[in-house]
This record gives sequence, C-alpha cells and structure tokens, in this order.
Amino acid sequence: MRAGCGGPTGLLHPYTKFTESVQMADTTEDRARATRLSPIRGLAPFLAPYKYWIIGAGLALTFTAALTLILPLAGRRVIDNFLGEDLGAMDAYFGAALGIAALLAIGTAIRYMLVTIIGERVVADIRKAVYDRAIAMSPVYYERLMTGEVLSRLTTDTTLILSVISSSVSVALRNVLTLLGGLVMMLYTSPKLTVAVLVLVPLVILPIVLLGRRLRGLGRENQDRIADSSAQASETLMAAQTVQAYTHEAVSRTVFGALTDAAFASAERRIKVRALMTAIVIFLVFAGVVGVLWLGARDVRAETMSPGTLFQFLIYAILVAGAVGALSEIWGELMRAAGATERLVELLEAQDPVRDPQQPAALPAPRGAVAFHDVSFCYPARPSISALDGVTLDIAPGETVAIVGPSGAGKTTLFQLLLRFYDPATGTVSLDGTDVATLDRTQMRSRFALVPQEPVIFADSARENIRFGRPDATDLEVEKAARAAAAHDFLTALPDGYDTYVGERGVMLSGGQKQRIAIARAILRDAPVLLLDEATSALDAESERAVQQAVDELAEGRTTLVIAHRLATVKKADRIVVMEGGRIAAIGTHDALVAQGGLYARLARLQFTGSFDDAV
Repeated sequence: MRAGCGGPTGLLHPYTKFTESVQMADTTEDRARATRLSPIRGLAPFLAPYKYWIIGAGLALTFTAALTLILPLAGRRVIDNFLGEDLGAMDAYFGAALGIAALLAIGTAIRYMLVTIIGERVVADIRKAVYDRAIAMSPVYYERLMTGEVLSRLTTDTTLILSVISSSVSVALRNVLTLLGGLVMMLYTSPKLTVAVLVLVPLVILPIVLLGRRLRGLGRENQDRIADSSAQASETLMAAQTVQAYTHEAVSRTVFGALTDAAFASAERRIKVRALMTAIVIFLVFAGVVGVLWLGARDVRAETMSPGTLFQFLIYAILVAGAVGALSEIWGELMRAAGATERLVELLEAQDPVRDPQQPAALPAPRGAVAFHDVSFCYPARPSISALDGVTLDIAPGETVAIVGPSGAGKTTLFQLLLRFYDPATGTVSLDGTDVATLDRTQMRSRFALVPQEPVIFADSARENIRFGRPDATDLEVEKAARAAAAHDFLTALPDGYDTYVGERGVMLSGGQKQRIAIARAILRDAPVLLLDEATSALDAESERAVQQAVDELAEGRTTLVIAHRLATVKKADRIVVMEGGRIAAIGTHDALVAQGGLYARLARLQFTGSFDDAV
C-alpha cells in the first residue's frame, strides 16, 4: 500500500477538514436543528426581488381579512332589525352584505394570483440557484453526496416550498389577521365573553408549540428518507442494463423497497403527530366555543345581551377558532418547509474545497505548455493511499506525450489535476507557466479538449452532442468535425441524420459510435491542449485507423496528452511516460523504452505483442 498524503509531519490532506466538517454536520448539528428557530428566513434573498408583488399581495390579504371581519356586523344588524320588524333597514343590511361578498371575492382572487405567481417565480429562482451551485461543484463534493440527493432537493424540496409560499404562508397570514382582528372585535362586542375565550388560548397554543417542534424534526427526516430512495432509484435506473445483466433486479427491488418503506414509516410518524395535534387543537377550540355560547345564551335570557350581539360574537368566535385550527394545520406544513429550506440552504452555502481565487491571475497567452512539479495527491475517499507521489513532468507546447502504465498507476489522475477537478496535496500544476490554482477555472478549462474513456452522450440529437464542444459552432463546422472523427457516414445513415435523437446516455448508439461523437466534440472545440483518455478503445480497426488519422491531424500544432495502450498511438508519441504506483517509472520513445526493458517492455509483451516482436 502506498503511503498517504499526510506525510511524516502529520499534515492533513487538503480535503480532510472538509470531510470531517461534513461528518460533524451529519451528527451534532442535526440534533440541534430540531430546537432552533425556523430556517425559512433562508428564503428571504429569493423573496427580496419581488417585494412590490409581496406588498400588493399583503394589501389584498389585509383587505379581504377586514371584509371578513365586517360581515358579522351586518349579521348582527339583520337579526336585531328582523326581530324589530324594521324591514327597510334589514333590506339595506342584506344589500351591504352582498356588496361585501363581491369585494371579498375580487380581493381573494387578486391575492391568490399574486401569491401564486410569487411562489412559482421564487421556486424557479431557487431551482436555478441550486442547479447553478451543484453543476459547478468539484468531484470532491459528490464523493459524499449522491446526485440523486441533489435531484431530490431540486424536485421534492422545492415543490414543498412552492406549496408553502403559494398557499400555506398566504393562508397563515390571513388566519393570523383574522385571529387578531377577531379577538379585537370580540372584545368590542362582549368583554365578558372575550375573557372567557382568552382563558382557553394557552391551552390551544401549548400543543401547537410542543408538537410543532417534533413535526419539524420528522419533516426533515421524511425528506431525507425520500432523498435516499430517489438516490438509489437514480443510480440503479441509470445502470439498468448492468443490473439486469447481473440479474440483480430482485436485490435492487428489495433495497429500493426498504428505502421506500423507511420513507413511508417516517411520513407515517409525521402524519400521526400532526393528526394528534389537530385533534387536540380542534377539540379545545370548539369546546371553548360551546362554553362561550352557553354563557351568551344565559345573558340573552337575562336580557343583558341582544340576540344579534350574541350572533355577532359567536361568528367572531368561530372565525377565531377556525383561524387557530387552520394555523395548527399550517404549522405542520411550515415545519416541513423549514426542513426542506434548510436542506436547500445547506447546498447553496456548501463550500467547495476546489474554488477560484478571489482575484484570478490573467490567463496567459495560449501556447499549450503543461507542467507538474513535485505533485502528490490522494483522493479524499482514500486519504491513506497516494494516487500520485512526487510527480514532476514538463510538456512543451505542441508535444505529444503518451502516458501508459497499469490500472491505478495515476494516469487519469494527471488529467483530473490538470483540469483542476482536484487540487494536489503538494506541488503545483501549471498551464503556460501559470499555476492553474491561480486561474479562473472556466477560462482555464477553455484551453482543453477532453475525450474520456467512457464518452458522455446527452439525451439530445447527435448534432447537438457534437456542438456541445463549441455551442456557437455552425452546422457546417459540426459536420466537418464529424467527418474528421469518422462519424459522418454512420450519422447520415441514422433515421433523421445528424438530427436523430440518440437517447439517454446515447443508448441508441454503439460504443464505437459514442466514442466517435465524443472525438468529434473535441475536434470541434479546437483547444490548445488535447486530452485523450483511451479515446480509441471502443473502435473497430477500420474506424480506429480513420480516427487516429484525424487525431494525428488535430494534434499538429497543439499539445496532446494521450492515455493509451494501443500501439499506434504510443509509437507516434514524441515521448512516452511510464507510470507505476503513482510515480514516473521511465520516460522515452517507444524503441528506447523497449530496449531498456523494465515495466514498459513487460507491458509491450502483454499488450503490443506483435509490434514488440518487430521492435526487437
């Protein structure tokens, strides 16, 4: 086992603190969350741009709440005048009630429209912000967070927040206004009965507060369990062919079923707590209404209160009781939204250990010089094993360098560090004489064109997959790149030619066809440095010859780093770097390395037997 990146001084790997902080966040911080103030305030930056819309919605909300509180006054007048046989006044009050109802309908419609639009807009902004953040995170972040988890936050959590913003918050505010206004009007109508009602308020609020805390913790737990099942489903569905090839369907079903059942069990616990809270609150509220009605009925019989006044007070009491009951329901939704918001804010505030400097250095003139100076590196998931150990390598502009060695030797890791997906533990990686850690990553990466060993094909047309290399390329340039990559013939033979939809991850294409599209993409990018990671491994002999010709032409005048085992690529390289155990074992031409013996000669015997015989 190779030594890790800690070294004799005991210095931590640059990502160790990041990993440890994540682990601590998953334990101690989670326990604290259940008792601290709601994190819904994290939505404030997303709500701020729409403050005038929010003010408009607030005015409409206040207007409708006020109208709701006016209606009982009309009811009192109708009852008292009906009993007093003042029919003219009674007709006027009925007409006024009808007019209030019309204004209430209009105000409610305006409030609904504004609040719903705000909710949709804010959630759209949140989704964009989360995606913008997630798509830029380095691979270090995804070593501890599965993509399915991010997708869950983009969909399930934001949908919950949409429900809260566009419905629950509006209903909560309306009920708060109704509650406060109703209490004021109750006090105006009958101070005696109001005092009796207020005695019950602490009894109602207490279960809301106590059970609300429990609901918030259960809401976050439920969202986490849903995310776990989404992550597992995403992973297995994206590898459905492998799952089926290894007859792993039953195991996958069992795992997904267990995760889904865990999510259901969590939801069931949340539902039971919420149901208990609702039952307690509703019983206490309506028991209070019955008690107040009993007291009021006695006052009417004693003629110390008119029937209309009792009716008015009763309507206000029902409005207040309904508001309290609704708030107890909404409280549970707000607690769930608090958990969802917290998860989203965590992602938005997550610090990527690989990030751009505050003041990036100016991008040097494009020459294509690449250098590794005493570079050591461990992957965060394997901090005790060095992927690279003291690697020093200078590559001149326009030079073609092949990198060979057994699996795990560190070949692909060189590309990972060069593209700055990771930072080295020690040493520097340079592009045109400038440390890549001092450059803006987007600008720096524009100098590279990568063809990975496993080509990435998007669920789009073949044309757009190639154009991914340079989005502003014309159709003619796309087709020229495809011809150079020996892809034109098979693309024109597809049902819709270049515009044929190739399916998710290119499932409609063979491995060789996907590889040629990836090569065409790199050709179209036309970058100063070309990175080829087993770029021709999936091609048949005829296609490989055509593509190799294109790659040779593409390599003219630009720096090319090739990870390859194919003899044609290795023999034509200006230099061959042999790697073993994260170190450079030898550097030289094909003939020189074969003559030296050692690791390269052994690899040649195993992988290039025919040509090895020619060489010796």
